[in-house]
Amino acid sequence: MEATGTDEVDKLKTKFISAWNNMKYSWVLKTKTYFSRNSPVLLLGKCYHFKYEDEHKTFPAGSECTIEDHVIAGNVEEFRKDFISRIWLTYREEFPQIEGSALTTDCGWGCTLRTGQMLLAQGLVLHFLGRAWTWSDALNVENSDSESWTSHTVKKFTASFEASLSGERELKTSAISLKETVGKYSDDNEMRSETYHRKIISWFGDSPLALFGLHQLIEHGKKSGKKAGDWYGPAVVAHILRKAVEEARHPDLQGITIYVAQDCTVYNSDVIDKQSDSRTAGDASDKAVIILVPVRLGGERTNTDYLEFVKGVLSLEYCVGIIGGKPKQSYYFAGFQDDSLIYMDPHYCQSFVDVSRKDFPLETFHCSSPKKMPFRKMDPSCTLGFYCRNVQDFERASEEITKVLRVSSKEKYPLFTFVNGRSRDYDFPCAADSGEELDRLPEGEKQRVKRFSTEEFVLL
Repeated sequence: MEATGTDEVDKLKTKFISAWNNMKYSWVLKTKTYFSRNSPVLLLGKCYHFKYEDEHKTFPAGSECTIEDHVIAGNVEEFRKDFISRIWLTYREEFPQIEGSALTTDCGWGCTLRTGQMLLAQGLVLHFLGRAWTWSDALNVENSDSESWTSHTVKKFTASFEASLSGERELKTSAISLKETVGKYSDDNEMRSETYHRKIISWFGDSPLALFGLHQLIEHGKKSGKKAGDWYGPAVVAHILRKAVEEARHPDLQGITIYVAQDCTVYNSDVIDKQSDSRTAGDASDKAVIILVPVRLGGERTNTDYLEFVKGVLSLEYCVGIIGGKPKQSYYFAGFQDDSLIYMDPHYCQSFVDVSRKDFPLETFHCSSPKKMPFRKMDPSCTLGFYCRNVQDFERASEEITKVLRVSSKEKYPLFTFVNGRSRDYDFPCAADSGEELDRLPEGEKQRVKRFSTEEFVLL
C-alpha cells in the first residue's frame, strides 16, 4: 500500500509539473517572433529574403514583420513551409511508463534528449527525403501564436489537476488528420514522401518499441550512468544517438551511421571506415554518416567571437542543426537572422500520440512558431550536426567545414579539426565509435565527456 501511495503522489506531482510547464511555455509559443525585412534568413543551409509586394513603396529603415504578415511577399511562405516541415519533438505526457521508474512524462528533464531527437530526425529527413522536401500540409497547421493556445492551456491545467485529485485518468482526444489517406496523393513520389515522413516520426514515438523514442534513448543512456529523470548534456546525447542508430535493426536504417568526434577532432579515415561498413547493402561507399561534434563556445559564457562560426555552420547544406540552448533550457538551433539564432523549443508538453496507428495525426510533430534568441544568450556547450550521403560527400563537406573554421576562427586553434588517418594512428583508440560503451572510453575522452555533461543544463 505504501508503494502504491508513493506512485500516486509521483503521478500527481508529474501532472502538476506538466500543467505548470504548459502554463509557462504557452506564453512563449504565443509571443510573436519578428523578422527583419532587410536581412536574409538562413535555415539549415537555405537562404530566404523577405520582400514587399510593392517594390516601389517606401518603408522605414529597419522595419520588421512577422511570418504571418501578409504585406510582404518573396520567400515568406516558402520559409514558413520549410520551417514548419521540420520535425518538432517536445515533452509528452501520459506515455507508457519508463522502465525502472514511475515516470510517464519527460516534462522538466528531457529537453536535451528532445533536441537530440530533432537533430537526428532532420538527418533522417535529408537521408530519405532530401533537403528540398516540404510537407504538403505544412501551411495548414494551426498557428500557435493564436489566442487559442492560452485558453487551451488553462482548461488543460484545470482538467488535469481535477482528474488527478479524483483519481480519474484524463481522457485525451487526438487531433483529426488533415486529410484521409484515400485520394490524398497525386503521384507515387508524393506517396513515398508521406510514407517516409510518417515512418521517420514513428521512429521517435514515445513507446518502448520506437527505435529512437525516449524509452530507447534512456536505455542507451544507462551505459553512461544516466537514468530517467536525470538531465542530459549535448555531448552525452551525441553518444546516446550514436548507440541508438548503431543498434537499430530496421532494414531502412542499415545505410546510415553516426560518428561522434573525439576531443574536438574528426579522424577522416575513421569516418570513411564507418561509411564502408560491410553491413551496408550495395556499394559500400553509399553508406551515409551523421557527424556529431561536441564543442564549447567559450568558458562560463559564450564567446561572441564564435558568432560568425555558428552562422557559417548553419549556412552549410550539410548542417542538420545544433543541440544547444541557453542556461537551464535546451533548444534545437536550425538557423539565424543577423545576430539572432532561430530555434525550435521542446518545452511545451503535449499529449501522448500512438504512432503505431496507421493514420496517427501529424500536426503536433510540426511547429508553426519559429523563435529567435540573441547569440550572446547561447549556452557555450553544444553539439554540431552534419549529414554526408557518401564518402565523396564527406570529403566535400570536410573541405567546406574546414573553410568555415579557418575563416571564422580568431584563435590560433579552431574549435575542432579534421585530420587524416585514424584515431589509433595518434595513440587514441576510437572506443566510442567501435561500439564500446561510454564507460570504456579512454580516460582523456571520459573526462572530456564528463566535463561536457556536468555543466550543461539544469533543466526546469
